[in-house]
Amino acid sequence: MGPLFSIITVTWNASDVIAPTLESVRRQTSSDYEMLIIDGASTDRTLDIVRGASIASLRVFSEPDKGLYDAMNKGISRACGRYLIFLNAGDAFADDTVLARLTLLTVDNPGVIYGQTQLVDADRDVVGERHLRAPKRLTVNSFLNGMMVCHQAFVARRDLVPDYDMSYRLSADYDWCIRVLKQSPANAYAGHKPIISYLADGMTTRHHRASLWERYRIMCKHYGTMRATLAHLSFIPRYLKRRLSGSANRQ
Repeated sequence: MGPLFSIITVTWNASDVIAPTLESVRRQTSSDYEMLIIDGASTDRTLDIVRGASIASLRVFSEPDKGLYDAMNKGISRACGRYLIFLNAGDAFADDTVLARLTLLTVDNPGVIYGQTQLVDADRDVVGERHLRAPKRLTVNSFLNGMMVCHQAFVARRDLVPDYDMSYRLSADYDWCIRVLKQSPANAYAGHKPIISYLADGMTTRHHRASLWERYRIMCKHYGTMRATLAHLSFIPRYLKRRLSGSANRQ
């Protein structure tokens, strides 16, 4: 019988940011997990740092890949846990009890367990909340309003998850979450206390416009062109508000 959680972290030359991610896993009060490092043949010190992290349940795979979503698919195929958590290099669990809290929510076998995300800077200081708050009740229609749950805070049951669609270059995670929600019989909310610390580097995403266009195409596929278009029109006031407030968070 495998562990309850498979924590999947994709890396490539991540030596500058990987240590806090590993430490947040090592410090969890629950040990019912495995951690998979899916590395794209890093040439820096990433693998040395990973192997020195003293995580007993760690499994490391390092080989060339076709990009982020190809690496994530490799993680899915190698995971043994009942639930999957994709924890990006640089991101971390918000506190030492996150897995213990999530464990309590697995009793009813929900398809998705999800929670809130806080933003941290390079010094790991909390700088704010994600601009989209996870709803108390999550359905597939929630994602018609955008990426309502940060991908790292979206914990999916292994038997429900598909591979990421690699025809999407920038927003395959958005499509993936919607497809998981379509299969999920019920979803469990982890409460208002954040479960993930997301590293906000203050940089504007270089491919933001292309990502938005891709998300629109994904919306059209899942919700229809009319609903997707109306939803995007409703985003305009939200977008303008963020621009006026000087928000740099594009997640």
